[in-house]
Amino acid sequence: MMKSLQLLIFLTAFNFINAQVTITKSFNDPSAGDIVNNYNVIGTVDNTSSGNNVTFNNASLSQGSLSVSNYTIPAASEVAAFPGSTLKMTDDTSTILYKTSSTKLEITGLTSSGATLNFSADNGTVITYPASFGYAETDNARGTFSSSSGSGLFKGTINNSADAAGTLIIGTKIYSNVLRIKSIQNFNLYQSTDTNYLFSIGTITNTTYVYYDSIHKFPLLSTSNGNLSIPLLSINQNTSKAQALEDVFLSVDDAGHKKITFIAPNPVQDRLKIYGDDAQQLIIYDLEGRMLLKKEISDEIDVSALKRGLYILQITNLNQETIRLKFIKN
Repeated sequence: MMKSLQLLIFLTAFNFINAQVTITKSFNDPSAGDIVNNYNVIGTVDNTSSGNNVTFNNASLSQGSLSVSNYTIPAASEVAAFPGSTLKMTDDTSTILYKTSSTKLEITGLTSSGATLNFSADNGTVITYPASFGYAETDNARGTFSSSSGSGLFKGTINNSADAAGTLIIGTKIYSNVLRIKSIQNFNLYQSTDTNYLFSIGTITNTTYVYYDSIHKFPLLSTSNGNLSIPLLSINQNTSKAQALEDVFLSVDDAGHKKITFIAPNPVQDRLKIYGDDAQQLIIYDLEGRMLLKKEISDEIDVSALKRGLYILQITNLNQETIRLKFIKN
């Protein structure tokens, strides 16, 4: 009876851990030097599910062309053009400038083949850390826009929310403990002389969905659907993009070097043991992203000094790949 009770307690705690996905600055914030291999997906992503403990069924998606995102430090000229920028992302279709801070990731500029948005008057919030299920915020943003058809001012809102969590199916892969971040951007366009924003001449709307798990730094799946409308110029352009992380389409053989890693006991009171191949370094964070411990891998980790609560353990292997696991300290 005692063993059955202990097993029940362990499974309950395990389910609790799996139910908690938190996007943190320390783990998820992009930084200069990051290179992300994504694949454009073939098929239509189903973003209709919302709420907790749902299934995002995208089994019909398949691998398309490779798209590589590179994160670098912006040049001085780019910082001058997009004030406050500290990070730049470039992929095969666009360049995005960001401002990073202790609590936020903000967008300062976006350049694509169709238009450029400069958020110099009021940066737009991409995410405020930490973010878990139920997170929601609305941010105002404004600046200037330019395109081959004209230029002017824009002003509007960005609504971000962690509106769904559950199991994500992509092709043949199944990912549990997934959190979705939804972002809706609504901007009105104005002539450059209309500094009081009185007469809108058009709109830019865009909705994005990004799906995170607790192991990968970058989203497993992301989609973006936008529209540019300027009736006076007979402009009505739609754009869409959907990508999946490279790991999603790796075969079992290709991913064979990524051994299953787990920790036990969990919950833990004094000593935590890591099971898995090639583990080299570990870092323990609290849920606010503060680093509490960093050391080389040993047979056991002494966590007796930690307070009771939920923690994040980051493990780096010999190939400099990282995974994140959560554990409860009793």
